[in-house]
Amino acid sequence: MGQKAAEPYVIKDVAGKLGQGFLRNPLTAVLGIVILALGWIALSTMPREEDPQIAISGGGIMVIMPGATPLEIENIISKPLEKKLREVRGIQHVYSTSMDSVGIVNVMYYIGENREDSNLKLYDKIMQNMDSMPKGVEQPLVKPFDIDIDVPIITLALYQTKDSKLSLVEFNEELRNLKHKVSSIDNVAKTTLHGSHKEQFNIEVDVNKLSAYHLSMGQIMTALQQLAVNVPDVKGRTKGNKLVFFGVSNAITSVKDIEGVRVTSYRDSPVYLRDVARVEQGIDKQKFQDVELIFRPNNDTSQALSPNIPQVTLSVSKLAGTNAVFVAQDVMKLIEEQKPLFKELGIEYRKTRDYGERANAAVDELMHHLVITIIIIAIMLVFALGWRESLIVTFSVPAILAITLFIAYMTGQTMNRITLFAFLLSLGLLVDAAIIVIENIHRHLHSPGVEDREMGELLVEATDEVGGPTNIATLAIIMTMVPMAFVGGMMGSFMKPIPYNVPVALFASLIVAYIFTPYLSLKLLKKPKHDECHDTEHNPYGICEICSDGTCPTCQDKKKEEK
Repeated sequence: MGQKAAEPYVIKDVAGKLGQGFLRNPLTAVLGIVILALGWIALSTMPREEDPQIAISGGGIMVIMPGATPLEIENIISKPLEKKLREVRGIQHVYSTSMDSVGIVNVMYYIGENREDSNLKLYDKIMQNMDSMPKGVEQPLVKPFDIDIDVPIITLALYQTKDSKLSLVEFNEELRNLKHKVSSIDNVAKTTLHGSHKEQFNIEVDVNKLSAYHLSMGQIMTALQQLAVNVPDVKGRTKGNKLVFFGVSNAITSVKDIEGVRVTSYRDSPVYLRDVARVEQGIDKQKFQDVELIFRPNNDTSQALSPNIPQVTLSVSKLAGTNAVFVAQDVMKLIEEQKPLFKELGIEYRKTRDYGERANAAVDELMHHLVITIIIIAIMLVFALGWRESLIVTFSVPAILAITLFIAYMTGQTMNRITLFAFLLSLGLLVDAAIIVIENIHRHLHSPGVEDREMGELLVEATDEVGGPTNIATLAIIMTMVPMAFVGGMMGSFMKPIPYNVPVALFASLIVAYIFTPYLSLKLLKKPKHDECHDTEHNPYGICEICSDGTCPTCQDKKKEEK
């Protein structure tokens, strides 16, 4: 009696359907190349940050009521305004400060609230209740908190060399010009000069002379304010339809103009400002702040300068969601272009903070460790399954990461330490599906009777068999990550990349395992020749993989030869 032909295998799971659909499809290789290319594009263009940017929103409302006492401000402005603001959904904290003539109410929204929507709700609530404000109150000033652009990504310390011929006023003017140029760079949100000064006329009043002329400081201020006013330009149209512009310039343009200001008259003689004060042209001395110094190492002999040099700090921040690395590089490129001008003017600079460089270094370091981990996994699989099987599983890792990176890029995420930590966390789980599929394929290829079966059918059957358990196991791991997405507060926002990216990576691992593992197995693996196993040198136990008990014709012929 002949042997009964084996019935064709019936595909039961989506794993087998995916494997069968892509097994001999000529577009499978193109799909793999496209996936890797999209991952590379996402990795190259994805905004890089050292840490994930946390959305913190809030604002302050300043209400001015001239002449009101702190108690009055508290009772008729601060407390009623607090009650109204608590009606806004999403506000976590409301606290106020009441002072003479001024009440300030600050609000803080829950972390994660949309900043633009929060600011709009805050402004609307204030405007809706303007009719309930007491008489004599000025228009409230709403000042939203803009933490996204308040943190600088790069800071530069600029200072003058010993040979610089610029005055302090000219030096600060050059820095303001530089600030204007930096502000025009794409994705630069805010530029600030710390420690800079402006030009102004300084008046040092002699108190003893004031007493001699029976004058007060108020009289001097009144005399100056009356002259230090610009008369608006007057515009007119002639009969010939021509526009005529004329105006009166500032009455004070030099030190002599100020010294010649008449303050009062004493004994029928005019008293000028030069009689009671000394006037000089300088910087804004009333801007009280600590002088910032930069330290030059002693071994630097390029300039004969003292170790501590007064300097001005230029800080630059970026727009939310943009690449800190690219913005910092664009800023430094502009600074490098200004080097010839700096050398001519006697200005030097030193980079004191580069968030983009730190973010790039953190991402590159984690990517380096990611590659090392992939190599270790590949080496371990060589000893466990073989080099061809190891090559197939190793391909799945960059393919999975490419899919995950591209989806993260399309959803507006940034590349930061927590995002890459999520990839490292899931790396051991990503190869599970591919290892399970390739191991079952390996087992089928070394099972009895595989010589009579078609290679493609064998691969689809092996993939389909493990589809159900692999899906359930992967789904169970995904479900353990989902609750982390509902953690609130600062820690929840900080760790958001983990529940966002790990489930995506695990789901991608299933798709890659079911599509590419059978396809690559068809290209790289072959059914073993079982005749070799009858050789007792390769099989010291004398049992072949076909019959396992020596009953096959080849084993019987081998026994006859031995007798």
